Amino acid sequence: MNENLVRIKRKNQTVIFIVVLTVFTYLSSVITDFNILHGIATLPEAIVWIFSNLVITEESLERLPTIVEKLIETILMSIAATTTATIFSLILGVMGSKTIGTSKALGVFARFVASLSRNIPVVAWALILLLSFGQNSLTGYLALFVGSVGFLTRSFIEVIDEASQSAVVALRATGATYVQIIGKAVIPECLPQMISWVLFMIETNIRNATLVGILTGTGIGYSFDLYYKTMNYPGVALVTISIVLAVILIELLSNHVRKVIL
Repeated sequence: MNENLVRIKRKNQTVIFIVVLTVFTYLSSVITDFNILHGIATLPEAIVWIFSNLVITEESLERLPTIVEKLIETILMSIAATTTATIFSLILGVMGSKTIGTSKALGVFARFVASLSRNIPVVAWALILLLSFGQNSLTGYLALFVGSVGFLTRSFIEVIDEASQSAVVALRATGATYVQIIGKAVIPECLPQMISWVLFMIETNIRNATLVGILTGTGIGYSFDLYYKTMNYPGVALVTISIVLAVILIELLSNHVRKVIL
């Protein structure tokens, strides 16, 4: 009897959820003046346009060395922003941890910094920093750095809090200092998961760097924006494919590293 009531309750909750989701979807379409049927109807035409215009030509291949150079610049900027953000995130992660944190006030501060930088999109950070630093590589680097700090700090806090505390307790019993506990117990225990999150952040930043580059006039994003504004669609196609291949290659490399360390 109880199982039947539970099933009925879950079924009713599912129906209510679907109805509420449907209503919100409809209201969103009305408010934004978005016609789903019209979008579906124009999809074949859009696909035909893509395959007709975004075609790599021999002329566009002559720009490949420049595109590769900009792509490498974007990848290096993403790696630099992520690795430097990792150092700050590790400090904030230790401060924000509920298990090894030394001060409640510092913990609140670390979580606030993580929440603030993580909940503001990287593109928004790029626009904010653009007003102060102008269109240059530094602006792109700082935008990726701030976004990475928020994400990695949150991830590191969770990893540290979920780690086994047996080594920490053993070192405390021997009279080890706080720094020794962090260096000998916490970091070795959490290092594989932390590296995994750092690799994921590098992949994400390479994608984000394209959008940031459009705003800051740097990297592969600048090349994409330049070709798009001049309606050089073969160039746009070559840039797009280069980005996709680079992201896939980085992801395959990251997955291999994860398999080795985890």
